Amino acid sequence: MAEGTPITATITRIKNETPNIQTFFFEPPVVFSPGQFVMVWVPGVDEIPMALSSLNSITVQKVGDATSALFSLKIGDRIGIRGPLGNGFSKAEKILAIAGGVGAAPLLPLVRADCVMTMLLGARTEAELLFIDQLDECTDVLIATDDGTCGHHGFVPALMDDLNLGAYDRIVVCGPEVMMRAVLAKVVEKGLEPKTEFSLHRYMKCGVGVCGSCCIDPSGLRVCRDGPVFSGDVLLKSEFGHYMRDASGRKKKI
Repeated sequence: MAEGTPITATITRIKNETPNIQTFFFEPPVVFSPGQFVMVWVPGVDEIPMALSSLNSITVQKVGDATSALFSLKIGDRIGIRGPLGNGFSKAEKILAIAGGVGAAPLLPLVRADCVMTMLLGARTEAELLFIDQLDECTDVLIATDDGTCGHHGFVPALMDDLNLGAYDRIVVCGPEVMMRAVLAKVVEKGLEPKTEFSLHRYMKCGVGVCGSCCIDPSGLRVCRDGPVFSGDVLLKSEFGHYMRDASGRKKKI
């Protein structure tokens, strides 16, 4: 698919993953690199950026008007897909993947590519853990839940303490930004921020680097065009983990 050229995709299957996350399968598929995203147009509502969890699926958390509208769709309904867009994760043979909540979605294709040695997966509670069966088939999964209902009782960055982080070629991270900032702090202690990559989420209008709505301070790098994946050394002295901007450009504390 040429960049910027939208296609009409038909929903072929809908899978309930957790109480508030669903995977929408569609045709035709989109060829992409893990970590890239697409702009998804929900007819009559909005166009929003979504990570691809496979060649023909997006995994969606119900958090706003557009995602709520997606949850109301049925098999046979149509959506618009524009992409793939942005830059994905760097290639490596020995990867440590760290995910929180729906952040597991863009990391799933990496796990399926058989290059993730260890996966750290976190969620608020056991019922919200994503892709457990699929991940267990492909890699070594360590789990943390905020309420202790499964795995380590606490936040997922704590699982890093028992690992030799230097044994991995690359560390890739996606999830709530507060969690990712905590991961960045831990890799900085080891001097590993240059080989750690974070997938950012920001408000986007165009998705191709024209409008500037997703620029990050102070560099002005565009999440849609220069990201959404950035190395830790690039993010270290940025807004990352501190604030983001809403549709009007106003800062919102994270």
